[in-house]
Amino acid sequence: MFNYSYMVELLSPKRSADDQMESFLDRFAERYRRILDAGCGLSIPDNPMGQPRLGALESIQLRGLSVDPAKVVMNLNTFHTKNELDALLQNAAQANLKHLLVIRGDGGPLLPKLDPKSIGGKLSVATSIDLIQYINEEFSDQVITGAAFNPYNPMPFELNRMKQKIDAGAKYVVTQPIIGQDENVDKLKDFNIPIVVEAWMSKNIDLLYRSVGKDKDERAEKYDPTENLKTLHASYPDCCVYLSMLSFKQDWQEILPKI
Repeated sequence: MFNYSYMVELLSPKRSADDQMESFLDRFAERYRRILDAGCGLSIPDNPMGQPRLGALESIQLRGLSVDPAKVVMNLNTFHTKNELDALLQNAAQANLKHLLVIRGDGGPLLPKLDPKSIGGKLSVATSIDLIQYINEEFSDQVITGAAFNPYNPMPFELNRMKQKIDAGAKYVVTQPIIGQDENVDKLKDFNIPIVVEAWMSKNIDLLYRSVGKDKDERAEKYDPTENLKTLHASYPDCCVYLSMLSFKQDWQEILPKI
């Protein structure tokens, strides 16, 4: 499905940028072009850590950037109103943006919560499973949905949820960042869908462990993101690798062996 080796995470500008918004949009556009020029795909998170940011398509369109439907992945979470959600999906379809990575997302006091009943959900909160199913019912011919997998959650609970996401229409999976080969990620192969493994490209490994709620283990004592990336390529040679926290100040030719 993803005919490139790397999918680079690209953050859109924060809505609180105010007088710096134009320069932040220029930086977004510069990084957007750099990723595509390098032959990589890109993924734009949806209000990560509950911080309101410009949307993926909003940022792209404000700078007149072209959308390569094979390389641009828009993240979409459940912290939108129903009207806003439908507008985002309709805009994506009109822009020929094909790939959506659907997650429940990071909530916060500044973000609205999606009414689960408005998308056919039956629980008290809207889930990523509800959202994947809704998108595939309403926009099945226009977009391709993917789902997230957290190998740090208890098994088989997380694997069962993954199956539910696939049954709801997910066509690919993106993992949380992993260090080396992960036995729970290996189990995803049984689902027979494309797997994108995530690599943590920052030396600040403490931030990763805090974000996934996991205690550090011995593999993280002297964490080298470049060496970990090489290990992931060896362990998952056929998988696209999602690069989070990748520095735009580095020469990628020196740190990305498959670029």
